[in-house]
Amino acid sequence: MTGLALRTIRPRADADRLFIFAIAAGAALLLVLFVLAPIWAILRFSFVAPDGSIGLDNYVSYFTSARFLGILGNTFEVTIAVTLFTVALAYGFAYAIERTCMPLKRVLRMIALIPIFSPSLVQAIGLQFLLGRNGLINRTFGTELDIYGFWGIFIADTLYAFPHAFLILATALAVSDARLYESATSLGASSARVFWTVTLPATRYGIASATFVVFAIVITDFGNPVVIGGNYSVLAVEIYNQVSGQANFSMGAVVGVILLLPAALAVFAEKWIARRQFASVTAQSVPLVPKPEPARDRLWFLYSAAIAAAILIVVGVVVYASFVRLWPYNLSFTLHHYAFDVQNGIEPLWTSIYVAVITAVLGMIVVTAAAYANHHVQNRPMRLFYFLAILPAAVPGMVLGLGYVLAFNDPANPVYAIYGTMLIIAICNLYHYHAQGFLLATTNMKQISRAFDEASATLGASRLTTFRRITLPLIWPTIISVGVFYFMRAMVTLSAVIFLITPVTQLASVSVLYLDERGALNQAAAFAACIMASVVVFLIAAQLLLRIAGIRGITLVR
Repeated sequence: MTGLALRTIRPRADADRLFIFAIAAGAALLLVLFVLAPIWAILRFSFVAPDGSIGLDNYVSYFTSARFLGILGNTFEVTIAVTLFTVALAYGFAYAIERTCMPLKRVLRMIALIPIFSPSLVQAIGLQFLLGRNGLINRTFGTELDIYGFWGIFIADTLYAFPHAFLILATALAVSDARLYESATSLGASSARVFWTVTLPATRYGIASATFVVFAIVITDFGNPVVIGGNYSVLAVEIYNQVSGQANFSMGAVVGVILLLPAALAVFAEKWIARRQFASVTAQSVPLVPKPEPARDRLWFLYSAAIAAAILIVVGVVVYASFVRLWPYNLSFTLHHYAFDVQNGIEPLWTSIYVAVITAVLGMIVVTAAAYANHHVQNRPMRLFYFLAILPAAVPGMVLGLGYVLAFNDPANPVYAIYGTMLIIAICNLYHYHAQGFLLATTNMKQISRAFDEASATLGASRLTTFRRITLPLIWPTIISVGVFYFMRAMVTLSAVIFLITPVTQLASVSVLYLDERGALNQAAAFAACIMASVVVFLIAAQLLLRIAGIRGITLVR
């Protein structure tokens, strides 16, 4: 090779290394700043006693208080109960969708995903309309059902977590080797025995993953318990009460640390289980195609329809109540509640849309950069980078939001310049859901052959040129999916932003909570309906744009 060629290649190689290093370093710095720093702030403040001393006084006070121990017991009681029931319920629904020939599968699947498009407290508000003290059922039948407390949280969180469990279990049940079932049948095994010896073992990893995911979702949920929990308090609500009600940041940090531990264990257990899964379908496998069995299909359809009806009724009554004059006393039609004649008017909805758009744009850029760096750099430091990238999945929204307050609400901190703005809320949303977006982008990036990079380098193209002309067009559908995912989550999230809003940056989901606390349930329902409509309209618009561009549809991220 000539000296001129060497002098040409070396600067390009140095520029390529600098390009990758800059992306990896930038992504890692942002993770340290917006994930590790808030977690450290939570840990540090949890050891600060009311008199300013450092020690274990806060933890001693917590674990010697009968009230706090009762809250801890309530949290695990309702979380374990909801987790077991939801996974069992979702498994049956997923089995009906994937393993039977019942009618209306697509419709039932869509209904099952409705709670994903709404803030978590929508389920609790719907139960209030139906089963509250002045709910439709109590007034119609003269009953005195009390939905507030354990059972209210149980039902609301079951509906809220159901689609997440269903998506995981449907994936586990979607593929199977028909030869196993043919062998079992030929040996005279009954349908029940085939289920227990073939179907259930083949989906055990899916069941375990769904269990840990639902556990993490329920134990960290704030919206449903704060609306319908009554005197049955849980850890997520206790953080809110300590910080917003009593301005006791140190005790709020203690509760945050206690909530962080089981949530983190659940998330990392789910990741460990996911890595242990093996391929149950090989090149020699015969895809399992369900065969019609009228009696069986009818039973599973009734089961699935009952679940879908419960979801539709609870969410639908919220939308219906937004169009009646005064629930439940005057059910005449009106659009008055959509005039939003409350403090700040409709502004919180527009603020939510602005924040969601900012979150989506930042998410597409940051997550793509992080996934690109993780894919192209293979060394030990990148293992730590990968850990940081998925760490936010283990941090509850309430904990991360409080961490932002403790870490950044300080004029000496450079981030203070954006504190109290829509940008800090968008960044909180970005890193709250960073793990999901990062894993989706990373999975898609791994499907791109390195031969493209090698061929491009052979032709003299830089890393930047290769990324812009080859990699980016190939992963563009995934990038759009990440953006849509971030928009959806930013519109409906509550726990991660409850501590970061100001009167100027109030969000629609928080307005729903405040209106519910004031007893303005009809107006809360109108705001909730607008949030759901915004998400659906955005999703439809994104799908249409992708179709026009000739790109496959959007992938939902769990």
